[in-house]
Amino acid sequence: MKPVDTQSLLLQMRSLAAQAEAKPLSTDVEQKLEGLEKSENFAELLANSVRAVNEQQQKSAEMKKAFERGDPDVELSEVMLQAQKASLSFQAMTQVRNKLVEAYKEVINMPL
Repeated sequence: MKPVDTQSLLLQMRSLAAQAEAKPLSTDVEQKLEGLEKSENFAELLANSVRAVNEQQQKSAEMKKAFERGDPDVELSEVMLQAQKASLSFQAMTQVRNKLVEAYKEVINMPL
């Protein structure tokens, strides 16, 4: 396994971040947002969100394993970005869950 050039990696990450800021939403993201808007009920919306988080985490795990095996098509920067996406989506889902639990507790404790 060849050593990782940290300066090059940092430059790549900064370049990707700059590209991400400059680009409008990708069609994939737009399609997911449309799918969320079309959800018929809250339970379906929540289930779709959990599935999306799970997909991100599975994709991250697959990329990590491929990189560890030495797959030449998988770059470290891509693995790191996917791992961050998975982490952020999980954290966001956790925050949503926490807010839902708080709201549920408030409703339950309301006087009749």
